[in-house]
Parts: sequence; structure tokens; C-alpha cells
Amino acid sequence: MPLVSINPATGVQTQRHREHTAGQIDSALAETHAAFLDWRHLPVNERARHLTALGTTLRRQKNTLARLITTEMGKPLSAARLEIEKCAACCDFYARHAARFLKPERPPGSPKNTEVVFEPLGVVLAIMPWNFPFWQLFRAAAPALMAGNTILLKHASNTSGCALAIERVFIKARVPAGLLRTLLVSSKQIPAIIKDPRVRGVTLTGSTAAGRKVGALAGAVLKPAVLELGGSDPYVILADADLDLAAEVCAEARLTNAGQSCIAAKRFIVVESVRATFEIKLTARMAARRIGDPTSKNTDYGPLARADLRDELHAQVHKSVKRGARVLLGGNLPENGKGFFYPATVLTGVRPGMPAYDEELFGPVAAIISAKDETDALRIANDTAYGLGAALFSRNRRRARALAREHIDAGMVFVNAQVRSDASLPFGGVKDSGLGRELGGFGIREFVNVKTLWIE
Repeated sequence: MPLVSINPATGVQTQRHREHTAGQIDSALAETHAAFLDWRHLPVNERARHLTALGTTLRRQKNTLARLITTEMGKPLSAARLEIEKCAACCDFYARHAARFLKPERPPGSPKNTEVVFEPLGVVLAIMPWNFPFWQLFRAAAPALMAGNTILLKHASNTSGCALAIERVFIKARVPAGLLRTLLVSSKQIPAIIKDPRVRGVTLTGSTAAGRKVGALAGAVLKPAVLELGGSDPYVILADADLDLAAEVCAEARLTNAGQSCIAAKRFIVVESVRATFEIKLTARMAARRIGDPTSKNTDYGPLARADLRDELHAQVHKSVKRGARVLLGGNLPENGKGFFYPATVLTGVRPGMPAYDEELFGPVAAIISAKDETDALRIANDTAYGLGAALFSRNRRRARALAREHIDAGMVFVNAQVRSDASLPFGGVKDSGLGRELGGFGIREFVNVKTLWIE
């Protein structure tokens, strides 16, 4: 079955790719494994030189790569350029800091003749999503490569063009052959690839359902897996919050990438005493954001990536309204026009039993949930199967820090700011949001053999 790319802004098919054959899959496995056998012995400073070359190549091709992202998944060109810049910066970060992260250690209290070293595992299978088609790969690949591993990429089928472009970036950067190979395969072929002895680890960014399947497959053959999964991030607005700041940050956090992000703001939990005012401010800011042609510099957010994703989101909105939620903005499918656009939507009166409360809304829909007080707001924030990111708004920064640290069950909590990733900090969640961490020093040690040496 061919892998098809459709321009989300027009609904027009742009590319068709044939799936790789069993022979092509084996060839890619052989090449990445052979490359690992040499790459693992290359000094870290030499690996760093190649990572820097990758970053340079990304910047040189930024406009071309950004246009491909926009064509395949609908991200505005301005945001797509920023995505490429972020990938390049991630390469630079690990080129500068990997040696320190991988430096041998002697743990406190251990015998003087011992040390712990960090050695690469081998080929890492990266199963990546469409929403940030370059960044998701590079944030996993940059630390894994600097640790001495190599990468086998299985991308989302609708961004196969981006997957092939990533492989070309490696070629144009003149890094050693085989450090990354792209596979054009369906999900049906993943189990056999994970079982192959040449694959030594798996990293996946995707849905919780996909994470459970991949985690089970990796666990069955005793291979480590990093699973970065879904989120239903709560943004908690306390009674003493700066409501103008909160509304502006919340609107941006809900509409970035048309809301198609695991760390997008999803649930807006507002203390009742300020709910009405916050609703007015958030709705106004959501309405002011411009939806349209992602190639236009005047566009704030573009279409959803696929027709089925829009249909699913609209069904969640419709069911929530049917069960008692009220629409303050949007909520209707465009009557005319091409592409997979969905308007900025604000729902209020959201309660348990509604999809807007219980499920992840992967699109530009804000769900406002009323809380009686601070204690109730924190309870609601944790009343979810997910635990990826969260944000809390309060003028009392010291108090907010204590609440964020001690009372919100998530992998990342931001105070008076939008949840986002940074190459220097660990990224990941708890509960149904996944296992393991990407980025920072923690990310580079996910796919290493932590080896104890004892020398007499």
C-alpha cells in the first residue's frame, strides 16, 4: 500500500511513496548496524563535529525544509522555520555538552578503584509523529547519536517526504554513512523490526495506545523504550492570577501548531471567582488569532493535518455540547472551502463525562472548567489519566512554585508561562503520558549501557 501525503490546506495529494520491501528494510538495518560499530569508537569531540555539521546543514536548508513541513502537515511557514532552527540548536547543544553528560563517574561512597562509564547500545528505532516532523526526530536523535548510537527512522506515513528529507540532510552534512536511515513502512512491519537483534532500543512519540503496543513489543524482547505519549495539559488560573497575562499565554498555548501538540494547553481550570472575567479575555484572544493559508505571513494557525483528525475533534466537541457544555466561540465545521481547517473554539461548563474533560483534544479547542477554590483546582488538574505538562498562574510566585512542585502530578510544570521544550531540560511525563525522558543530560543516558568498572 502506498504512503500518501496530502496538503492539509488544500486537500490535494502531493506525494505517493512505495513501502520499502523486506530486502530494503534489511539493508537499512545492516547499514545502521555497521555504522554503529565504527561510530561508537569515534571520540566524543569527533561526533560533536558531525552534529555541528548537521546543525549547519539544517540552517542552510531552512526555507526549503520549512516549506516541505508546511505542505505535508499544514504548519505556518514561520513556525516551520522556527522548528528547523530549534533542531539545529539541539544539535549544537549536544555537540557542546555531550562530553560532560557522558563523562565517567565515581559515585559517592564507592571504592576508589571503581568508576561508572556510559557506552552506546546500538541501533535505536525512532517511531515519530507528524505534528513536529523534524523536531520530534532531532530531539531524540541528537542525544542518541552523541551517545554513540545510530538511528533507524520510521515516520508517520503522511510526512514521508519529511522523513526522506531528514535522511538527505544527513547525506548533505557529510556525516558518516548509515548514522540515520529512513524506513517507509506501515505500522504492521514494526513488530518484526523491534524484534530484530540489531535494534537495541526504541523511542516513540505518539498516542498512548501506540505507546502501549510498542512498549509491550520492546518489553517482550527486553529492549529499553522511551515513550513520549499524549497529554491533557491543565492550565490552572488561580484567583490572584494576572488574567490578561493568563489569557494571552493560554490562547497562544492552545493555538500553537493549531493545537496539535502533546504539550498544548488543553484544560483551562479557573477558580470560580475569576472565571467569568477569564472567559471573556480568553475568548477575545482566541477570536483574534487568524486562521488561514499556512504559507501567508499573516496566518497565526493553519489547518489540522488530516481530515480524519478534524472529524474526530469535531465529534468530541459535538458530544461535549450535547452533554451540557456551552460554546463561547467556534464549534462549527467550515461550510465551504478546501482543506482541513477547524476554527478556534472555546467551550465552558465542561464537566466529567464529556470528551472535553476526559479526553485529549488534539486541535484548537479550549475547555474551560470551573473550580470552587485553589484546592479544587489542583484536584481537577490531577483528575486525568495523563501527566505530561501543566501550567499554573498566580501573582505569588513563591506560593505558585510550592504548588507546582508539591501538588501537580506532571513531568513538567510552568508558572505564568507556556509549557515548552528546551534542549537543556528533561522532557517527558508520568501516568499515561509515557516513560523515560528526552533532552538534557537525562535524555542522553536513556540509550546507554551504564557499566560499572572495578579495577584491582
